[in-house]
Amino acid sequence: MSSLRSASMEDLSFILEIFASAVEMLKSKDIDQWQNGYPNEEQAVIDIQGKQSYILTFNGKVAAVGTITTDRDPSYSAIDGSWAGKDGDKYASLHRIAVSEAFRGKRLGQLVLSALVEKCKELGFSDIRADTHRDNNAMRKLLSANSFEYRGIISKNNNCSMRLAYQLHLDR
Repeated sequence: MSSLRSASMEDLSFILEIFASAVEMLKSKDIDQWQNGYPNEEQAVIDIQGKQSYILTFNGKVAAVGTITTDRDPSYSAIDGSWAGKDGDKYASLHRIAVSEAFRGKRLGQLVLSALVEKCKELGFSDIRADTHRDNNAMRKLLSANSFEYRGIISKNNNCSMRLAYQLHLDR
């Protein structure tokens, strides 16, 4: 049985452990994502304190983490491509989605993504965005399998890192 809940400071060690194992997994696959000290404890605390961090529990254990931001993401304003909908529309963004090493291979990525999308709907958002590294095929497939459409390329970290941008536009 799985459920999504807001993360609390008591979850911080679990979140950091999940991030650390995700960093190692990406590194082992030669994916240059999350290899520069991000995400880190400072970001996790900001997410928790901002009520943006969510935990997926599975059979009572912390199994995955994800963040929903509802402020405008500056990196999404300049896209080599286009977003569906009108410029200026409200949107939610999904970030820092990772599954605990203990639960990999059990389709928990699907569960956490679906739960985060449902939470976005509950929050009143019909425009949901996400981005990932071009080599992160697992996340690209997960987004596409959940009706997120590839929209173009954005740049992160002062144009040092290009990301593939995806959008789920529920009004279409």
